[in-house]
Amino acid sequence: MVYKVLYQELPREVPVRERTKSLYFEADTERDVRRVLANRNINIEFIQQLDEPHLNYEKQSPDFEVESL
Repeated sequence: MVYKVLYQELPREVPVRERTKSLYFEADTERDVRRVLANRNINIEFIQQLDEPHLNYEKQSPDFEVESL
């Protein structure tokens, strides 16, 4: 499954929509994604499992790159 992670680079600041960034992970569960991201100094806003239509839409973005766990 592919998960989309919405996050802020500055963990102690209030989330600002214009500064939200995305990461994509191929993992079995959301818990696995959170475990990998625990060591990064980021503020996770939301983790979403992508269904096939949404994944196909995200693939059109030039910034789309899936990281494997």
